[in-house]
Amino acid sequence: MTVVPLAIAVDLRYRRWRHQFSLFISHDPWFRPMVIQAAGRYPNLAEYYQKNATKFWDNFYKRHKNKFFKDRHYLEKDWGQYFSDDANSANVKVLLEVGCGAGNTIFPLIAAYPELYVQACDISPHAVALVKSHAEFKEDRVNAFLCDVTVDNLLEKINPFSVDVITLVFMLSAVSPHKMPSILQNIKRVLKPDGYVLLRDYAIGDFAQVKLGNKNQMISEGFYVRGDGTCSFYFSEDFLSTLFFQAGFNTVDISTYCKQIKNSHKNITMDRRWVRAVFNNLE
Repeated sequence: MTVVPLAIAVDLRYRRWRHQFSLFISHDPWFRPMVIQAAGRYPNLAEYYQKNATKFWDNFYKRHKNKFFKDRHYLEKDWGQYFSDDANSANVKVLLEVGCGAGNTIFPLIAAYPELYVQACDISPHAVALVKSHAEFKEDRVNAFLCDVTVDNLLEKINPFSVDVITLVFMLSAVSPHKMPSILQNIKRVLKPDGYVLLRDYAIGDFAQVKLGNKNQMISEGFYVRGDGTCSFYFSEDFLSTLFFQAGFNTVDISTYCKQIKNSHKNITMDRRWVRAVFNNLE
């Protein structure tokens, strides 16, 4: 019987189940077929955490509410040209924020760009509720809805080819790499032919990746589980460019941003690394 890696301990119920599984296999031959069938539901850890992502992220937002992430005002500096109005168009620019969380991307943007309309979705019901309860939330500016983009069709909520800009800000890394291609096909259905996808996420070699690796919490190559059950993937520029190219996107711009952050309280220096990229439809 193969022992489950230590990372699974972040979910106590699952750890207990695996312990029972090993006992059944060793001591109860009659029960073995039934237990093996149950174990087949989660042949690997990535599948387990993906299937339970709603639970883990909902618990995250119940615990932290809107206090964990800071408002992302830097997006105006990085990508302002994609959010600003087109002077030659009478149409309102539409943004889709995938993985909106508590609204740390949404609300700075609608404050800075008065004509911007935002479609915002998240896998966590509590996160969507936080967006709707925000003091700056207005139904004529933001449509917030529950959606797991790994399985739910965005066309059930958004008209085809109606979105000008899609933002993936620390979102794509939260899902199993095996699910990433289906997410890109999903968002492609609602993106205008001349629209853009803007991505900011964790880069390979980031301090957090090294820390998780030292704790033996790697699920698969580049994919890790945190102590609360949420996951993170760490991207290289080549991986991202290839991923989007295979989904029918062209890389307009991509770069890795590195910053050293000193934690004086813990007396450590953290090498943080993020990847920034812009994609459009491949013609």
